[in-house]
Amino acid sequence: MLSIPDMAILGAAALLFFGPEQLPKVARKAGHVMREIQNTSQSFIREMERAADIADESAAKPYEPPPYEPAPYDAPTYDPAAWEETPTAPFPAVDPPAPEPDPVGEQLAEPRPAPGLTAAASGGMTQDAALPIDVDGLHPESLDPAEPAPERDHAAHL
Repeated sequence: MLSIPDMAILGAAALLFFGPEQLPKVARKAGHVMREIQNTSQSFIREMERAADIADESAAKPYEPPPYEPAPYDAPTYDPAAWEETPTAPFPAVDPPAPEPDPVGEQLAEPRPAPGLTAAASGGMTQDAALPIDVDGLHPESLDPAEPAPERDHAAHL
């Protein structure tokens, strides 16, 4: 808090700064501003106290769920006659159709070269093929690794 000599110094400075004509208007304006600040701070304090009271009340009483009321339900009617077996005509005897050939089984029964050897079968070698394959039907097992591979004209196959 300001002492009396401090207030006197502030009053003299305000009088010199604003002059005798403007000082009462400035003092009234300062009083209004101070009152607005007090009202705002008191309103804030009241609102915080009200929120704390509401929180205390809700924490004090436990939550009680509403009582259980089952929804109205119309039970289906049971008709035992509807569940009894009704006589029906016997099914006609039908011969089963002949089995169809299995295309997958036929494809698996035929030997196929490995995917990397298909390009080698056309006369060239690929990265996957370890040995050259002769177009005339030689198998890689029949080739001697010590013999050099026969020379071929690769341009003719393109």
